[in-house]
Amino acid sequence: MLFLFFVYSGDMNNDAILIYSDHVGRFYAKAYGFPPVVGRLIGYLSVCQPIQQSIGEISGALLASRSAINGAVTMLEAQNLIIRNRPAGSRADLISLNHGGWEKTGFDSNEYLQQAELAKEGLELLKEASAERRATLEEVKTLNEFLAERMPSLLKEWHDYRDKILGRNKRKK
Repeated sequence: MLFLFFVYSGDMNNDAILIYSDHVGRFYAKAYGFPPVVGRLIGYLSVCQPIQQSIGEISGALLASRSAINGAVTMLEAQNLIIRNRPAGSRADLISLNHGGWEKTGFDSNEYLQQAELAKEGLELLKEASAERRATLEEVKTLNEFLAERMPSLLKEWHDYRDKILGRNKRKK
């Protein structure tokens, strides 16, 4: 399997890719509490060649067990950040990043509304409590209401910015 990786990767520096993947893994572990292998998978898939790889190829490239890679793929697939594809006649799934899935990770107003509702539920439990005790939930509720209100326009701004930078035509409405 490793031989296949080296053939596929051609002129890419495999040590540099592994180091980069480790950096991404540490970032996602620290920033989001992801298991390091999940971030390493994100890093690897963002630079690997070909862009679709089997679990075995990824496992060999990242020096990680197949079960660890499978778990990372499952976690990212549930968040719509990974695409799993099985070509006709193949016995192995091919894994790649879902570039369209990334904008859904922060722009969904419903997630913020749900968090605001949970904070309101907690505040109802604390309706007789001191302002100090209610402060954290008040902050969470207010922040999430603000974000839920702003996300639709921010998403439009993002699309306009992305289209301008990448030279794409205007999105259809």
